[in-house]
Amino acid sequence: MDRLLSRTVDGVLRMSAQRVPDRTAVRYADRSWTYAELDEAVTTAAAVLREAHHGIGLPQYARVAAYGHNSDTYLIAFLACARAGLIHVPVNHHLTGDDLAYVLEQSDSSLVLADPALADRVPAGIPVKALRDAPGSLLDALAEPEPYDTDRDARDLAQLLYTSGTTALPKGAMMTHRAFVHAYASAIEALDLHEDDRPVHALPLYHSAQTHVFLLPYLAVGAENTIVDGPDPAVLFDLIEGGRADSLFAPPTVWIALANHPEFADRDLSALRKAYYGASVMPVPVLERLRARLPGLAFRNCFGQSEIGPLATVLGPDEHEGRMDSCGRPVRHVEARLVDERGADVPDGTPGEIVYRSPQLCEGYWGKPEETKEAFRGGWFHSGDLAVRDAEGYYTIVDRVKDVINSGGVLVPSRQIEDALYTHPAVAEAAVIGLPHERWIEAVTAVVVPRGEVTEAELLAHAREKLAPFKAPKRILFVDELPRNASGKILKRELRDRFADPATA
Repeated sequence: MDRLLSRTVDGVLRMSAQRVPDRTAVRYADRSWTYAELDEAVTTAAAVLREAHHGIGLPQYARVAAYGHNSDTYLIAFLACARAGLIHVPVNHHLTGDDLAYVLEQSDSSLVLADPALADRVPAGIPVKALRDAPGSLLDALAEPEPYDTDRDARDLAQLLYTSGTTALPKGAMMTHRAFVHAYASAIEALDLHEDDRPVHALPLYHSAQTHVFLLPYLAVGAENTIVDGPDPAVLFDLIEGGRADSLFAPPTVWIALANHPEFADRDLSALRKAYYGASVMPVPVLERLRARLPGLAFRNCFGQSEIGPLATVLGPDEHEGRMDSCGRPVRHVEARLVDERGADVPDGTPGEIVYRSPQLCEGYWGKPEETKEAFRGGWFHSGDLAVRDAEGYYTIVDRVKDVINSGGVLVPSRQIEDALYTHPAVAEAAVIGLPHERWIEAVTAVVVPRGEVTEAELLAHAREKLAPFKAPKRILFVDELPRNASGKILKRELRDRFADPATA
């Protein structure tokens, strides 16, 4: 483990390539890479990005945005940026229009590595290079190996992870190589990751959990990894039943889809040994149903946020009994406390905000010094999550300080949706909240005080014109007035409590 902590992100791969060069590292579609081949491909891709004779010639520390779906090339591009001394900017491939432009412009990205099908969404003026499936793509360039090396430091930035908070605009968490490798070491230990595991990676690689809690730590231990396009139940069932996958991470929305699939009861899923869930709250009845169907399956709950690598706490398979709603205890490299609004510790059993100290933490937010200062006030990172801790040190999330909706594991900022609704002339006031949903865990819901005549369908259509699909409200609820406190702040907690019961919504 000490060898890992001294590495850069790409050095994690190099370490395994030296130890198990001929073992299969990654499979995707009809391609596979041994550890030695993958390491060589990363070196060649780094040369393509940095050296002028390849037509790019990016300077060190330039930002390179990745705008694509899951693939082996997406992984290679990230590791190549790390090896080349560039700063990788993973972009949600659902983003379009102003949302996409903001991330690219705020990060000052010099290049966008994109899937060809997405390239025409990139704003004019920003250079684009195809990741794959096009002449002259990054994948094509890997056919002719190139040597490359450059000086890097573990304190250098490796990625900007854009994570939305309570405001309309996302923030880029500045993650160093050092932060990531400490997070990988924590994940390997807390999640019991081994080289003989056969993990399948089905969640988007732009999402920090799939990449930094599972794929990179599994590369560090030398496991055989399978990357798939997405969490299609039939594909996952085939991989498990065929003995090609025995480890799976998915948010509750995907586990719910698997449990509700008509083939779930009949397929032979006994090869699945390790199951991980996180990114949003797992409904206890769903977890109980999964455990009843697959009694030999070891479930682990993973909790955290992008700013901390993103793993902060884990609830192990032998810790679920009696605390099914807990997110567990802090991992090795994370120190946590619960504090009140003044920053004072709260006693066990009392809700408080989780604050962290850890080498896994980001350095702050790119280009946002005031937000950085606020987040790290008092020398601790303020997560925005409210939790209670029991006498044995187990944490349970009870609410969020920030008004962010967790829809299917994707954080959706309410302010931006409200701003879009306010552009409709018939909206007097709007408050956006998350309400319980059997599939999405939380459904984006707008509570509106109307001005004149307007229908739900009209407002939904208006919102869809202004927002990316995953941000658009699923429902509009009309009220005469919004609840407020003495200072005039809208009390969203009251709205969530009022409309949580479908009978009142």
